[in-house]
Amino acid sequence: MSKEKDTWQILRIQAEFTKGFDTFSDLGPCISVFGSARLKQGTKWYVEAEKFGSLISENGFGVITGGGPGIMEGANSGAKLVNGTSVGVGIELPFESGMNKFVDKGIENRYFFTRKVMFLKYSKGFVIFPGGLGTLDELFETLTLAQCGHNIEYPIVLVGKEYWGGLLDWLKNTVLENGMMSEKDLDLFRVVDTAEEAVDKIVSYHTTYKLSKTNF
Repeated sequence: MSKEKDTWQILRIQAEFTKGFDTFSDLGPCISVFGSARLKQGTKWYVEAEKFGSLISENGFGVITGGGPGIMEGANSGAKLVNGTSVGVGIELPFESGMNKFVDKGIENRYFFTRKVMFLKYSKGFVIFPGGLGTLDELFETLTLAQCGHNIEYPIVLVGKEYWGGLLDWLKNTVLENGMMSEKDLDLFRVVDTAEEAVDKIVSYHTTYKLSKTNF
């Protein structure tokens, strides 16, 4: 890549950050929801994501998703059903066709890293439903930043004990056992089974946070 092209890319990145900051500058407290784009309406985890979107909105939080189908659409739909704040931070992909119809405020991103900044900057918590490689990427970046002391003031909740159980076992029995993480890192997140439990974790964390700096 030529120096001139590098320079233009820097300007494009700057423009993407500027657009995001301008668009979301007036957002109230929001929760990011991650999960598979492949799940169809009516499936178990789509329904739970939709339920979560409604319940967390009724508790005073907006919902931020990647703006696509599947879990993202479910969460946006749930927020929309109760007139909650429904936000989408999209990414240009050949197999996704723009924002889902339940997003009220959203932007499209060219770069994954600028997109992630929007999630981190404007979220007060992260809820991760079952998903694939993209969901794992978002989960582990969130955990890494929490582990390293960046943006530690939010809860991280995984929904689906059976789905995430194998990952949790691997972290405990392989990563921890081999000294690649500390035992306290397992306290960076919680695993639950339902939308209601996820909402309880988020709300209780923010209710008690000012009284304690410990993990929820």
